[in-house]
Amino acid sequence: MSEISFKGERVITYGDLPAIGEKAPHFDLIKTNLSKAKLEDFKGKRVILNIFPSIDTGVCATSVRNFNERATELDNTVVLCISRDLPFAQKRFVNDEGLKNVINLSDFKEREFGKDYGVEMITGPLEGLLSRVVIVLDENLNVIHAQQVKDIAEEPNYLAALKTLL
Repeated sequence: MSEISFKGERVITYGDLPAIGEKAPHFDLIKTNLSKAKLEDFKGKRVILNIFPSIDTGVCATSVRNFNERATELDNTVVLCISRDLPFAQKRFVNDEGLKNVINLSDFKEREFGKDYGVEMITGPLEGLLSRVVIVLDENLNVIHAQQVKDIAEEPNYLAALKTLL
């Protein structure tokens, strides 16, 4: 379990992030068109997992916008924005914002991703949602960067994540 905070209040997550060098845990998540996406669908590409509580909050929305903008500069890289928002809310957001360089995925159905990646918050006001985390995977789906933001109300370190892909 990891300890983070939300506006100064202590929050505990389900477990620990996957370790650097480790194969990323398998996932089945739901796309905005309600079809399934599996981790293996992205093998052969570099993958940025932008994980957050809800697309309908300012910091989460900013992280999606930032990664959308920066993804155009990266070769052979896909950005997956993952939350427990319903796919309808995720689709509305990317359509309203005109975002084309990120793929939104939801853990609302099976709710295993948060446990398998150690990012589900099990205490605090956002209990049951995913904490703010950025994980970067290489083409073989091995973890090359992992950052859990210490306070959910803060943005991730975009530069640190992107540097691993340069």
